Amino acid sequence: MPPAVRLMQRIDQALFDQVAQQAEQSPRRQRNHNLHKEADLVQRFVNVLQPGTYVRPHRHLREIAGTGFECFVVLQGAIGLILFDGEGEACRWEKLEATGPLRGIELEEGTYHSLVALSRDAVMLEIKQGPYNPSTDKDFIARYPAEGTAEAQDLVAKWASLFV
Repeated sequence: MPPAVRLMQRIDQALFDQVAQQAEQSPRRQRNHNLHKEADLVQRFVNVLQPGTYVRPHRHLREIAGTGFECFVVLQGAIGLILFDGEGEACRWEKLEATGPLRGIELEEGTYHSLVALSRDAVMLEIKQGPYNPSTDKDFIARYPAEGTAEAQDLVAKWASLFV
């Protein structure tokens, strides 16, 4: 008799709805549901963004150059991905949609980026190099405001308008 099949976690509509409700109630208007353990070498998580969430422009750097990546795949709704050059200027934007022509994208290590929710309950699967270290995970572009400021909300509106 074959051994029992063990599922780690289901990625289904019930999970999307649960995390979307948490994101709706969060001051950040965003919520992650980790599929990985903190020490895992590859981080895998469902990230739900609600309109109005602000993701401060940042990049990910790893101790050994060239070992990092970040992959986004939209599973529900639509998300705008904004890319920035080395001077911190928005230089490219891509609309990722669960039912559109572009559903996901993988970024090279060191790529400055931000995200905006273009629909309610926008769900994406994120995969990036781990392990997660909150003190070094993100390298922010200093000229952009911190979360929770009026300036940040103005930027969200400006960036969302790139996708209209």
